[in-house]
Amino acid sequence: MSDATVRLLVAGAGQRGLTYARHAVRGGRAKVVAVAEPDPARRLAFAREFDIPDELTFDGWERLRDRDRLADGAVVATQDTDHVGPAVLLAGQGYHLLLEKPMAPADAEATRIAEAVLRSGVMAAVCHVLRYTPYTAMLKELLDTGRIGTLVSIQHLEPVGWWHQAHSFVRGNWRDSATSSPMLLSKACHDVDWLLYLSGKTVHRVSSFGGLAHFRAEQRPAGAAERCLDCALEPGCAYSAPRLYLGALARMTPGEPVPWPLSVVTAEPSEAAVREALRTGPYGRCVYDCDNDVVDHQVVAMELAGGASVSLTMTAFTPAEQRKTRLFGTHGYIDGDGARLRVVDFRTGADTTLAVAAGMDAGHADGDQGLVEAFVAAVATGDPALLRSDVTESLAGHRVVWAAERARLTGTVVTL
Repeated sequence: MSDATVRLLVAGAGQRGLTYARHAVRGGRAKVVAVAEPDPARRLAFAREFDIPDELTFDGWERLRDRDRLADGAVVATQDTDHVGPAVLLAGQGYHLLLEKPMAPADAEATRIAEAVLRSGVMAAVCHVLRYTPYTAMLKELLDTGRIGTLVSIQHLEPVGWWHQAHSFVRGNWRDSATSSPMLLSKACHDVDWLLYLSGKTVHRVSSFGGLAHFRAEQRPAGAAERCLDCALEPGCAYSAPRLYLGALARMTPGEPVPWPLSVVTAEPSEAAVREALRTGPYGRCVYDCDNDVVDHQVVAMELAGGASVSLTMTAFTPAEQRKTRLFGTHGYIDGDGARLRVVDFRTGADTTLAVAAGMDAGHADGDQGLVEAFVAAVATGDPALLRSDVTESLAGHRVVWAAERARLTGTVVTL
């Protein structure tokens, strides 16, 4: 079907589903023809934006059980705990899948998805968008061509960002490991997958340490209120909700779509709407008075097959910046910050900095766009080689994350 428009169904019309749909349409090779979304406001707005008729607008993925296949591919971007149902159903109906990460919160559910994909013979790409950035392509080529010799160790920082932690992992949908997933899975399965992709190796052993150090009741300052709008300490608080969300509102260009993270709080770009959301909704709560339990810092140490080592640090207490990675080889060294790569050659003494030509303001440094373009092209041509991972590879990376969580909780070294 290389000359035809790829038809897409979107299950889950939240932030990620909307992002992938927009990239697919902007690429010019795809059309969104159906949507399944339980929230009526999101469903209506999504259907209007993509001109989807009422008969192809559903209030949940369950409504698709008795329907013939409506599209060539499906974007599954429901909440983490609700991936397995639509993914298994849609794979069984013959849809190629673009599945938001993580695949599922637990191994058994992720395995069900992988088995359904393999049984049905469809293509499935888990949204490990970091594989698809120009930065990754440049770095991967340096490693694969032996620019620094044999890779011996990697040091990697995932700087979550203090306000991002407060938004998504303290006040937001990913705050509770029971209702979403452990933070290492929801946030840093990107990083584990990326590190394995760069190294080309599997993980042999893993250990991990970390916990919830700051965003807890014991750290609450004396006199702090339950909500930021009622709090005398709010002006001097690093995690002030009014500063974050009203600041985002002030930076908006008139007429533009409401940007993330403000779009999660309210769809109406007005000060009155933001203040009402902060007064009544979850995003106005004091960060020391929430029902969160996911970690705010974690370190993972991995021993790869062949003996190379990897250390991953994920922490809330940083600016929200690009990942930073150092790679140590037998003949050289690479230091990367998402935009530039410093390459030092031990043999010649050459010290070179390579700049990456990428729109760093785009989603995940152009990774969102790259992923969607690859998926649409793979569906259009029937060529799975256009995807940079398959469902079994993604499952293997998830299992490293679950092993790291077991290691953290039990204080042991886990062998895979």
